[in-house]
Amino acid sequence: MGGDRMRVKALTLRILTQLRHDKRTLALMVMAPLLMLTLLYFVFNAMGSSVTIAVVNAPESYISNLESNNVFVLRYDAAEARRALETGEAVASVDITSGKAYIEIDGSKPLDVNKALMAIELAQKPMGQVRNDLRSEVFYLYGYEDVPTFDIYGALLIGFIIFFFVFLVAGISFLQERNGGTLEKLLSTPIKRWEIVLGYVLGFGVVTVLQAFVISWFCIYVLNMVMAGSFPLVLLIVLINSMVALTLGILASTAANNEFQMIQFIPVVVIPQVFFCGLFNLPHPWNLVEKLVPLYYVTDALTLVMIKGQGLKAIIPDVAVISGFALVFVLVNIRLLKRYRSI
Repeated sequence: MGGDRMRVKALTLRILTQLRHDKRTLALMVMAPLLMLTLLYFVFNAMGSSVTIAVVNAPESYISNLESNNVFVLRYDAAEARRALETGEAVASVDITSGKAYIEIDGSKPLDVNKALMAIELAQKPMGQVRNDLRSEVFYLYGYEDVPTFDIYGALLIGFIIFFFVFLVAGISFLQERNGGTLEKLLSTPIKRWEIVLGYVLGFGVVTVLQAFVISWFCIYVLNMVMAGSFPLVLLIVLINSMVALTLGILASTAANNEFQMIQFIPVVVIPQVFFCGLFNLPHPWNLVEKLVPLYYVTDALTLVMIKGQGLKAIIPDVAVISGFALVFVLVNIRLLKRYRSI
């Protein structure tokens, strides 16, 4: 019995010693949960934040009712209100003419739409019973009423799923290449660092192209996800998204010594991108972090195409930024290969 206790004690001490020397694992065990909880705290608080509604024409009492229901009111004319909806400045516009409210909604922002419609309904109640012929008419500029939940998060789901699996598979594959000695053999030849990185990107890229096509096609044509725009544009966005995930996965693998350490990057690199993809109204300064996250631009571009039906011109800024992320990660990967050989 005493021998059993000694063996258990020895094993326990060995594990604790290993963990004590593995600073990255210890830091992850403490910091990753704190990061997730902090982000969830701001996300849940943001659910109760105000929404912006453009008012074209309405009584002052109606506007006061809106403001008392946590609404930021913009007093615009019809053209300005439409522009505010198109640019995402406002989630809804209200025009009360002859006692009847005409409401236009940006359905691409599902979390804000429900708050806006609820605030509009509450603002009407103090004004008394509304006649049937004066009941509000609601029009959707983007999306439609009672859109399925799966469609609501479609742009995020496609972007995130492709990003997640490409990041993980590329990172682990490159890590195995390194640990298996293949990378060292390549570095012993006259091959340049940029040729190595480009070769891996193109090699893995062939598979990611197929993966991106299959996932996008399946979601849109088999699962009937809402699709107002062009499917080739969706493919363009997800392919560049795959390149970002691929180059970031290779970059992360250079800092990992084994598959377990590679997986450790998921809660600190991949998952937080869901919180910063533009789905939630995060407070300052967290909303500034969104602009530093690739998935923010991927989700925005997919939303413009899939829900708003926009063309190439509308997504060029997002595509340019996403491509910029991929280029930066490629250059950093080339730089980091100096760890293994100076060329």
